[in-house]
Amino acid sequence: MSPGHLFLFGYGYVGSALARLLVREGWRVSATTRSTDKMSALRADKVEAHLFGPGGLRDPEYALASVTHILCTAAPAEQGDPALLAHGDMLRSRPPQNLRWLGYVSTTGVYGDAGGAWVDETAPLAPVHERGRRRVAAEQAWAELGEWTGAALCVFRLPGIYGPGRSAFDALRAGTAKRLVKPGQVFSRVHVDDAAAAMAASLPRSDGLIVNLADDTPAPPQDVVTYAAELMGVAPPPEEPYAAAEARLSPMAREFYGASRRISNALMKVELGVRPRYPSYREGLRAILAGTH
Repeated sequence: MSPGHLFLFGYGYVGSALARLLVREGWRVSATTRSTDKMSALRADKVEAHLFGPGGLRDPEYALASVTHILCTAAPAEQGDPALLAHGDMLRSRPPQNLRWLGYVSTTGVYGDAGGAWVDETAPLAPVHERGRRRVAAEQAWAELGEWTGAALCVFRLPGIYGPGRSAFDALRAGTAKRLVKPGQVFSRVHVDDAAAAMAASLPRSDGLIVNLADDTPAPPQDVVTYAAELMGVAPPPEEPYAAAEARLSPMAREFYGASRRISNALMKVELGVRPRYPSYREGLRAILAGTH
């Protein structure tokens, strides 16, 4: 497929990784930011910057006129998905002329707690917290837009995302790393570059897809911290029973530990033809430390 024009609602960690990848491949990429201070950073990445204010884009029809692909990476608010709240009516009534693909970045939190079992895309959605319920609602809203416009919709469900600047190394350096041990607890994760590669592989699709983006090796979180400390040559923080620490954790941290699941990436490999460059946290952490990510 020849390069198109991707518009990103939100220019966060995953969105910026995807944008840099596509720019290198000759794509035109536009993205929103809520801060004028960040617009220069987008332009440095050769991304066209658009300010997203309280009412959305100042001139959405102009900003989206030549767009072929739209991806929303922004988290939903209590009222709903911010991009669709601001511009859903316009996208339904006057979609960009060349629009052929929609994407939405969701979370594996929509599956809820699986007690450590493997979970694939056929699992029922059973979010146990408000953030997960908002994601389910946003997925449905984007699905409805896809049906309305006829554009293919790809929904990406991601577990914990890590990579340069966002890994156990950073927590260890900051002194915030913990090794909380909860028997049977296991999580999946994905390196940001693997997530971006899988999203890029989906852009030529003419049919919709819901797909998990994860590595091959779910693991207890304390194992990741232990390995990162070993690579850095520092002592890891002491292990602590989760039950003893729970009362002083933030609500988000308690939510994190409240669900245990192993995320299957089999569909990612079959449908997108993508195998993780970093099949486990070990390869990912070694690459980050070596600067070869």
